Amino acid sequence: MIEDKVRKLIEEVITDNNYILDSVEYVKEDANMFLRVVIDKNGIVDIDDCVCVSKLINPILDDANIISDSYILDVCSKEKGSE
Repeated sequence: MIEDKVRKLIEEVITDNNYILDSVEYVKEDANMFLRVVIDKNGIVDIDDCVCVSKLINPILDDANIISDSYILDVCSKEKGSE
């Protein structure tokens, strides 16, 4: 499963930066594919946290190249489910 492969790739860098990887979903919404990475931490996750994690994991995902289709990386908080 793509989600499991992605989780294995990114979980360590996320936890090393004091975040919690809650879930990974690869879903189609309308005509777009989304790789949704839901994060948490002690305290409130804000947009800056989502941007930070996105910057941490984007190069890892690009280097691994495990998703051949075009997709949108969506890093969001557990509280809201989507930013």
